[in-house]
Amino acid sequence: MKKLWKGSDQFKQNSHLKTYCNWLKEHYNLSFNNYHELWQWSVKNIEPFWESIWNYFEITSHSAYNTILSSHNMPDCRWFEGALLNYAEHIFKQSKPDKTAIYFSNELGKYQEISWGTLEKKVASMVAYLKVLGVTKGDCVVGYLPNIPEATIAFLAVNAIGAIWSSTSPDFGTKSVVDRFAQIKPKVLIAVDGYHYNGKPYDKTTIVKEIALSLPTLKKVIIHSYLNEDGIDNFPNDYLNIKTVFKHNGGKLKFNPVDFNHPIWVLYSSGTTGLPKAIVHSHGGILMEHYKYMAFHNDVHENERYFWYTTTGWMMWNFLQSALLMGASIVLYDGCPTYPKFDTLWELSERLNITHFGTSAPYLVANMKKQMAIKTQYNLPSIRSISSTGAPLPSEAFDYVYNYIKTDVWLCSMAGGTDVCTAFVGGTPLNAVYSGEIQCRALGVSLNALDDFGKPIEDDLGEMVIDKPMPSMPIYFWNDKDNARYKSSYFEDFPGKWRHGDFIKINSKTKGLVIYGRSDATLNRHGIRIGTSEIYRAVNKINAVQDALIVNLELEKGNHFMPLFVKLKEGFELTEELKSKINTQLKSNYTPRHVPDKIIEVKDIPYTISGKKMEAPIKKILLKMPIEKSINIGAMRNPESLQFFIDFSKTI
Repeated sequence: MKKLWKGSDQFKQNSHLKTYCNWLKEHYNLSFNNYHELWQWSVKNIEPFWESIWNYFEITSHSAYNTILSSHNMPDCRWFEGALLNYAEHIFKQSKPDKTAIYFSNELGKYQEISWGTLEKKVASMVAYLKVLGVTKGDCVVGYLPNIPEATIAFLAVNAIGAIWSSTSPDFGTKSVVDRFAQIKPKVLIAVDGYHYNGKPYDKTTIVKEIALSLPTLKKVIIHSYLNEDGIDNFPNDYLNIKTVFKHNGGKLKFNPVDFNHPIWVLYSSGTTGLPKAIVHSHGGILMEHYKYMAFHNDVHENERYFWYTTTGWMMWNFLQSALLMGASIVLYDGCPTYPKFDTLWELSERLNITHFGTSAPYLVANMKKQMAIKTQYNLPSIRSISSTGAPLPSEAFDYVYNYIKTDVWLCSMAGGTDVCTAFVGGTPLNAVYSGEIQCRALGVSLNALDDFGKPIEDDLGEMVIDKPMPSMPIYFWNDKDNARYKSSYFEDFPGKWRHGDFIKINSKTKGLVIYGRSDATLNRHGIRIGTSEIYRAVNKINAVQDALIVNLELEKGNHFMPLFVKLKEGFELTEELKSKINTQLKSNYTPRHVPDKIIEVKDIPYTISGKKMEAPIKKILLKMPIEKSINIGAMRNPESLQFFIDFSKTI
């Protein structure tokens, strides 16, 4: 493996992780020679480890906990029972009234800085008004909002009360929103009148009204006129202007402590093949996990600026808020990442001196394929880490980051999920970065690759399985009697162990990892398992190909059919020569088994709204399963791309 980066001695010594190791030596008489030894201790001794997290971060609890962990049997376990705390209270422990808490910009050029003092005042105003509306501990408040400061303010206010937050981005249609929010019976909806994306205005007035009419439990709708200044005028008189909320005198911000295992928010699975799972996390579990990850795996420090390109419909928005726990400022951006220029986000990074730059793997791959020479166009001395998630990051994209963005940056490829609202695997400042590899398994995450017999393996493809509980695992799914859907989602294949649904390989020498894509979309060619990421990695090297999707269909009489669908860049045609080039690339990079049975041009590749390639649903469509059981069109970013695959299925 090619080593691309290694932190300097100063980088390591200044890291939170090194400070924590020194603290463990002083308080627990523990010493470790390297990160892997520390990880092994953390997963072999999960209760002492999480107790150390509690003590190290000086968790503010309004009552003592009785036990650290009630049971090791997942999912029937509860953490720190008896403890009473509040997530938002820990956020505002970092408050310094004159310091900036939030930087905001959007594609129209709007720019805003919000101090901690202003943030606290606005949150207090919203807390007071929500209480007037009758919102109390355990009630649900939902947001139909872009990634704007008002979304953060609303979440913190809801959280301070001990109520439950849930959000979607306004690019979701009526049915997708109602499918999510109707499950949890919200008391208040906070929404925008519309937004801009890629230079176009999107009026959501009608959709907001439709959503409100479909949620009979609502007591009030609060509107932020974001698209048009007078947008509130287009709504019924009983809808409330958010400006009225912020004029309310909230007094001193107070926090309602709740049980450690009390719900903090509801997130949703993509819902590509049915009603989205309403995933519920706990106040304390998220607090502990996000302290751990932000400090030890992202190394976020006070006064730094933490950016992640996300929407409120992706778990990374929730994750982004936790940078405030470290006393850092969060940088919010609303709009298309490539508008008005393809390098808009890099320009933003230079302008705002962003310290930690977070994005999706497809965004970095898109920069690579466009051959963007970022380091020659922008001065980015402030950026010390680039984080990537959402899909496997190919080794070529690793190389691209160091060759064309920044040579001395810490590249933190990470992978986790909505299910835990964090990463199972990610970065560590103590290890080197190798091309194509995620650096480590996160502390407290007892993760292994298992073979077909359920045995841990290294240096070979295996199922990603977690065999010990984590505090940020869901406390339950909403309306899931006896945890039936929860258990079937993670614990059916390996009883008592969490199967996440990804194929991974663990390097026995570096202890780094490579993710090969979703195991439920795995390509099984003549008994050999192939990760879809291997295909995409090779195809990405073909300049003419903008994007691709591959599936393997198990047909009658033991036959298989593996088509590769490609979206070409403008100006290119799918000639026999190009097909041959793609096949040669796959054969030379891997094996003849990786060569598709057919290469087919499509206008677009189907994605979920949260940016995930829809391999498994497309496979079901091509296998002629009923459309309504194969895919939820409302969960798609580009539903118009679907018709091609429906038509193509009739030819198979």
